[in-house]
Amino acid sequence: MGSFSLWHILILAILVLLLFGGNRFSNMMGDLAKGMKQFKAGMADDEEEKRRDYERQRWEQQQRLGQTPDRPIEVSSTRAPDPVAPPPPPAQPVAPPPEDTRRG
Repeated sequence: MGSFSLWHILILAILVLLLFGGNRFSNMMGDLAKGMKQFKAGMADDEEEKRRDYERQRWEQQQRLGQTPDRPIEVSSTRAPDPVAPPPPPAQPVAPPPEDTRRG
């Protein structure tokens, strides 16, 4: 009883069209679409601002460490790389035990 079915939604849409008329309803939908477009643009601006803040913080951190953005942080390795172990030899096939032909 509390949920809307497809018929409920269709009846409501027809009532809205009758009350507001086709032209006014079309204008309202256009305004709604413009509002959604502006909302998405605002969200994209927020993402761009977050990205710029991250890059600024990264740049400041590199400046504190004496690095420049053009020169990456150098990591020196004093340990030699581990040698690659050769693959184990293939397993020898196991022959089945000979059958005892002297059953008795």
